[in-house]
Amino acid sequence: MEDRQTGPGKDRADDKADEAKVDLIAVVVAVNDGEPCLLTIGQADTLPSGPFALEHRSPQSGLRGWVEQQTGHPLGYIEQLYTFADRDRVGAERQQRAISISYLALTRKEQATASCACGWHSWYEYFPWEDHRSGTPPVGVDILRARLIEWADAAGDPATQRERRQRVAIAFGFDDRHWNEELTLQRYELLYEAALVEEASGGKATPPPAAVSGKAMVADHRRILATGVTRLRSKIKYRPVVFELMRPTFTLLQLQRTVEALAGRLIDKPNFRRLVEQQELVEETGDTSVDTGGRPAKLYRFRRAVLDERAFAGTKLPLSRA
Repeated sequence: MEDRQTGPGKDRADDKADEAKVDLIAVVVAVNDGEPCLLTIGQADTLPSGPFALEHRSPQSGLRGWVEQQTGHPLGYIEQLYTFADRDRVGAERQQRAISISYLALTRKEQATASCACGWHSWYEYFPWEDHRSGTPPVGVDILRARLIEWADAAGDPATQRERRQRVAIAFGFDDRHWNEELTLQRYELLYEAALVEEASGGKATPPPAAVSGKAMVADHRRILATGVTRLRSKIKYRPVVFELMRPTFTLLQLQRTVEALAGRLIDKPNFRRLVEQQELVEETGDTSVDTGGRPAKLYRFRRAVLDERAFAGTKLPLSRA
């Protein structure tokens, strides 16, 4: 005999199944020794996160509280990134809708309190195909290209095959197309769609090794990270957020190396310095650095007044092409 619950108790059960769980999640980025680093927690590759609770004054204050509690790291600059609310984003077995409000946070690694519960990892461990500072990554990209073309050709009809091949060529710069560093998210989502990353395979397929397809992260955290990388690579071209990653004083070469680390490509040195000077983003301190391995280099600091001077016009730090 079928046991069907009716009345108020059934309504409460349905309401609970329809409830949404809201999490706050942080993509915390620093640049250390020329590498863009990501802050993770726990034994797995997990972004700092926690539930948005009633006692939190705002999502931002809740996020700051969770990150400091989990990592011992107080956050400085943060901005809202994106809200992830796909119904099946953390597995179809969950009854509750999982919503994550994500934020991008920029900091300096030396500001962190030592904690065995967190760690820093180069974001190129998760996206090895994104680092073009020494040219196109040869072996990894060749393997991905072959697997992506195989996936495109496996489509059921010629029109879909052409559409897939075009998407692959545009995203990865194949067929003599221009490499666009801002397409990080699109590239990851293509690899996910083609089941070439561990998160997408579900044990049904064998993706390329991590050296090629990158380290996996829990749930959809790598997609969230890809969103953060895309945002930051775009933003450094029109807002001076890169200075949130710099020490109070720095050389122009250190600034250039930081921008290159984030963009994953090299920049023409004379053009970069000319652009920085034209924008009047920095000023000399009168001191020099002896840590350059050569002649002492002038030390500079960011002119924070430029933010007020150009609040409406915007401040550009373009990524010039080598």
